[in-house]
Amino acid sequence: MAGAASASSPPPTPKSPKLQPPLLERAKGPSGLDKIVLRDPRGFTAEVRLYGGQVTSWKKDHGDELLFVSNKAIFKSPGAIRGGIPICFPQFGTHGNLEKHGFARNRLWSIDDNPPPLPVNSAIKTFADLILKPSEEDLKIWPHSFEFRLRVALGPKGDLLVTSRIRNTNADGRPFSFTFAYHTYLSVSDISEVRIEGLETLDYFDNLQDKKRYTEQGDAIVFESEVDKIYLDAPQKIAIIDHEKKRTFVLRKDGLPDAVVWNPWDKKSKTIPDFGDEEYKQMLCVEPAAVEKPITLKPGEEWKGRLELSAVPSSYYSGQLDPDKVLHG
Repeated sequence: MAGAASASSPPPTPKSPKLQPPLLERAKGPSGLDKIVLRDPRGFTAEVRLYGGQVTSWKKDHGDELLFVSNKAIFKSPGAIRGGIPICFPQFGTHGNLEKHGFARNRLWSIDDNPPPLPVNSAIKTFADLILKPSEEDLKIWPHSFEFRLRVALGPKGDLLVTSRIRNTNADGRPFSFTFAYHTYLSVSDISEVRIEGLETLDYFDNLQDKKRYTEQGDAIVFESEVDKIYLDAPQKIAIIDHEKKRTFVLRKDGLPDAVVWNPWDKKSKTIPDFGDEEYKQMLCVEPAAVEKPITLKPGEEWKGRLELSAVPSSYYSGQLDPDKVLHG
């Protein structure tokens, strides 16, 4: 009997380990630019392009795109890619003599095969490291030697983590100063249904009023027209509430005291060649930044600036965000 049983059911073959998709994949983008695709086993993904060191996609397990990229974005040199998270370095905006927002966002970065260690977080298993060093041409327009190391990571709950480390490598003993921003384009359902909490009562520079300084008066920031403001000494945590999607972005920042808020609205949109006339309705820039007080590094010194983005279901109590539910989902 035993022999008959064994004949009808051959011995089980050893189970092969379940193959996970690669955590990092190098791929070509729409215009042939190399990009790195980060895939977390739980279903989260992010894409970062070597051109600009720019994150251009971030999706959680439901597959919704959380970053805005214009349908008219141009994915090739010499311009910047319209959307995602452009890096503004060594100059934010027109706060200096360089091209607007500096040159880091339209340079080709390299994969960093030997990054210095960051504090260990065993829960973060999916990350990519890039590095930018100045070319001879860069040194002609900004005569300082630096190493800019960038880590893009996916956190255990699908959070997007972006860490910049900038080191002064000048051999002549000279310090340098810079301004900086993560020019973060968030995807929203309808800008008129969005509000920001965390910037109330702060002072800000209004770029639409010759950078004059004002104090925010509203209980929360809502959008009815073009906005271009630099909020000073902003808190480490800012909430961007999308009422229509019932989703809240929680933005945390470290090493970046300011926060820029930008939406071009209808008239300005029509003047931006790589931006659709109606796309202002689906995007909002909330940008951790260091603008008012430039960062100064002596040779050998390093600065670190960090952005953490999470997207969670919105919860309300009397029209206010429930901070516990936002933080812990």
